[in-house]
Amino acid sequence: MSHSGFNKTQLALIKAIKMLCRPLIRLLIEKGITFTQFRELMKTLYVEVADEHFALNEQKPSDSRIFILTGVHRKDIKRIRQQVSQDEQGITSSASVSGEIIARWSSMPAYLDDNDKPHPLQRSGFDQLVSSINKDVRPKVILDEWLRLNIVRMEEDTIVLNQSAFVTNKEFTELAYYLGHNIHDHLASCVNNILEEDSPMLERSVYYSSLSKESISKLQTIANDKGNELLQYLNKQAIALYETDKNREDTNCRMRLGVYWFNTELKSKEVSE
Repeated sequence: MSHSGFNKTQLALIKAIKMLCRPLIRLLIEKGITFTQFRELMKTLYVEVADEHFALNEQKPSDSRIFILTGVHRKDIKRIRQQVSQDEQGITSSASVSGEIIARWSSMPAYLDDNDKPHPLQRSGFDQLVSSINKDVRPKVILDEWLRLNIVRMEEDTIVLNQSAFVTNKEFTELAYYLGHNIHDHLASCVNNILEEDSPMLERSVYYSSLSKESISKLQTIANDKGNELLQYLNKQAIALYETDKNREDTNCRMRLGVYWFNTELKSKEVSE
């Protein structure tokens, strides 16, 4: 990739972008999304982001201003701004609803046993739980899908939440849903810390190299245990605060805390950081 025409700040950013995009490009190629398709998507996103974040005097930027900001041709800008986007409006996912149901089932005292584990539910209790999250979705639809995905199992007349419910891994559409939402917020936190130096958000990691597979396995076990402990604790606190806030009029904020783990073998060209 030629580096001509970039200043030092841009070069540092490009180096970071090349690294963060490699796993994404691998996924796109694996799933048959070509460069031509990706290029058109990026063109649309450049226009949408410029339109949303680069207003002047609280007025939407003109096509000419977006052209200056993005380099996208004016005719493409006009087409993109005029088209009615059906993609996000047409995509619905049960992942968010399922996540809320599981969060309540695994954290609210009414659904926990003496060991703070989700206890089995009678069908009426399950229906009530689902309806408390979303009255537009029939509980039977959720139950049938969860049985298919092995999120729950039936034991006599009760519905039991499986451990696999905490990490949905059966449906690519749901994995893609979490990929977009989780990585968006992680990346948005990083961008905030670059652009808004006075209000940094939590974004930390631990890195070690030149470790044995046995050491990696031990560290991964610790990370899984402590990470789940933190997420479960925060989830319980968030549920309690949600119940307190739900009748207020200023509840226009959201949050996400993520925990991730990655390990791989060092490549010959890699050096310890």
